[in-house]
Amino acid sequence: MTLPSKMISSNRIRANVLGVGIDVIDWETALNRIYKWAANYESRWVCICNVHSVVSARSNHIFSESLANADMVTPDGAPIAWMLNRLGFEGQQRINGPDLMWKYCELASSRDESIYLYGGSVLTLASLQVRLLQEFPGLKIAGAYSPPFRELTIEESLEVISNINASGAGSVWVSLGCPKQEIWMANHREIINAVMIGVGAAFDYHAGIIMRAPKWMQNAGFEWLYRLASEPRRLWRRYLVTNTLFIIYAARQLIFKYAKL
Repeated sequence: MTLPSKMISSNRIRANVLGVGIDVIDWETALNRIYKWAANYESRWVCICNVHSVVSARSNHIFSESLANADMVTPDGAPIAWMLNRLGFEGQQRINGPDLMWKYCELASSRDESIYLYGGSVLTLASLQVRLLQEFPGLKIAGAYSPPFRELTIEESLEVISNINASGAGSVWVSLGCPKQEIWMANHREIINAVMIGVGAAFDYHAGIIMRAPKWMQNAGFEWLYRLASEPRRLWRRYLVTNTLFIIYAARQLIFKYAKL
């Protein structure tokens, strides 16, 4: 799908990063949008987009469509924020999944708002709920579900949907990994009466299952290097291939952009 470099619709500004529309947005606006949708139980979905996402979307049509139709696609990862800066959106920050979830839970705990947790293992969910309630005693966790690795049966899927809608949660935090979580959210648009936010490994980070990179590495754009060092056998191919492709595709996009000036 070809996108213009800037797309503006109803106060929403998006930039084309390797063919993916990324929202130009700050923390306050992102959190307020989710809150507005959650307060009205609107069926929406939010994607957190990093280098792996934009590169994968080029070869996965279903994933690409789920990103294109999402209600908000935030720039996760220093390279995505850097690209937005190079495209003319100076000062763009990373709006990443773990921090977005943490900031939102803190706000939700002070305004009698319920959240729902979908994804992760049973152990992760148990540890995550303990941690969230320790940090935010006023937070209401309306429910949590750890789906099996296999595809849900129709009966199981209907039960999950019914439980989420009956829980009273305005937001559903989804941790299934990319692109599974984005496709799941897109498939549940207009079915789940809440805003769905795909946050990747955020559950594991906040539950203490996976250690996150130190702040200085996050701020310097080296969080990917920390993850690679922590799980080299699982992640080496992902980072080697996708990071290399991102550099190539980004260079092409910027060369084409400046050639037109």
